[in-house]
Amino acid sequence: MYELYTYFRSSAAYRVRIALNLKGLACEYHPIHLLREGSEQKSADYRRLNPQGLVPTLVDDGEPFTQSLAILEYLEETHPEPTLLPSDAEGCARVRALALAIACDIHPLNNLRVLAYLRDNLGIDEPARTRWYRHWIAEGFEAVEALLTGSPAIGRFCHGDQPTLADICLVPQVFNARRFDMDLGGFPTIRRIDAACLEIAAFRDAAPSAQPDAE
Repeated sequence: MYELYTYFRSSAAYRVRIALNLKGLACEYHPIHLLREGSEQKSADYRRLNPQGLVPTLVDDGEPFTQSLAILEYLEETHPEPTLLPSDAEGCARVRALALAIACDIHPLNNLRVLAYLRDNLGIDEPARTRWYRHWIAEGFEAVEALLTGSPAIGRFCHGDQPTLADICLVPQVFNARRFDMDLGGFPTIRRIDAACLEIAAFRDAAPSAQPDAE
């Protein structure tokens, strides 16, 4: 059985939980609280497992794997059915581009350690940090919305009518936007795809509110 070191609100861990659920893979969860007790991810024990001190970490037969997109690709390669990628090279490139647009260009600017640095090192107050958060999601979502609506490959989901890596990255980012009370009215395609994903139990069961460490 896999072991997943996770935090209920972590977007990256959320992605891996969705993929595990879609592929029907059993997993033992180990919550790592990113705020409590000086941040558990910074402990010596956890850094021996993941030197970056980030979540998630997936352990398979004693071997730790880090970085959510690398973990998603590992799960795809070791358990190819149901697939999370299209069957053609062009489709795979499109899906990966959408996933990276979210996971590399939106999420890193808004993750916990960036927001903490803005607060603790630059003295930026909460209203300004919220504006920062919303700005980068809005800018990123404008591009993602255009990439989605401008492609004939779109279907019920980001690419066709089956969930892919792109949807796995999109849903946690929409959750984050709603958590910060963002107006998503300008992104109808993103909202439609998010709603379609949340009709699937694998997505709902991976949601932060459904996790054993949810607060």
